[in-house]
Amino acid sequence: MDIIQGIIIGIIQGLTEFLPVSSSAHLVLIQKLLGVESSLSFDVFLHLATLLAVVIFFRADIYKIICAWWASIGDIMQHRFLEGFYSDSYKRLSWYVILATIPVGIVGVLFESHIDSLFAGELYVPGFFLFVTGTILYLSQRIASGRIDLNHMGFFQPLFMGLAQACAIMPGLSRSGTTIAAGLVSGLDKDFAAKFSFILSIPAIFGAFIVQLKDIGTSIGGDAGPIFLGFVASFVSGYFAIKWLITIIQNKNLDIFSYYCWIMGIVVFMASIIHIL
Repeated sequence: MDIIQGIIIGIIQGLTEFLPVSSSAHLVLIQKLLGVESSLSFDVFLHLATLLAVVIFFRADIYKIICAWWASIGDIMQHRFLEGFYSDSYKRLSWYVILATIPVGIVGVLFESHIDSLFAGELYVPGFFLFVTGTILYLSQRIASGRIDLNHMGFFQPLFMGLAQACAIMPGLSRSGTTIAAGLVSGLDKDFAAKFSFILSIPAIFGAFIVQLKDIGTSIGGDAGPIFLGFVASFVSGYFAIKWLITIIQNKNLDIFSYYCWIMGIVVFMASIIHIL
């Protein structure tokens, strides 16, 4: 992999990690088109870049969540957990994030080898799930936005979004698109559904980063240039992808991404079937 290829893949990773178009499908596709295969080191640093992008963008909320969670632990020690839980919205949010992360953690641990085999297979798998992503987005936009926000959210909404995130481990099924759609279906306000989806991505991306990091060793080899510039490209594109998607959700809808996923899904699926890619 050369520097230009590293930058291109980094941009694709940053954009598609947060836009509802599936990063896994696009990364498989772009690597086939470029005729390269990314190293584990490269993948680890790309995940770190997107993790930093979402953490920095939501740094104020993350700080409140961490402080609230720590205070909630103190409430447990003082036998007044429920009192604090129902009186502080950020204490509830901290536990809702944990609750919503459990499904993807279970799926990742139990079915890691099966999921890896899907990523290593033919492109018709991500092509098919890109089409599914587009359909999920389109149908979710036909549902009127709910009015449930952080102050009124119960256990059902985070658990439902967590189950959607677990399903999005499938290559081609967008994590952000699936979780936002699940939030809308469960009655969340569209702005809060998007915000909670992004916050929910932090433990998921961090988990993927840790899983890859434990296998990386200490060698980066001759990929230092592509890794560094790919990291920068992924961070910058990821940050602006978050900002752009929030603006789109506030002012428009996600139909444009539905059409894009349908077109890309059909193209990738057909190209795989006739062995163009």
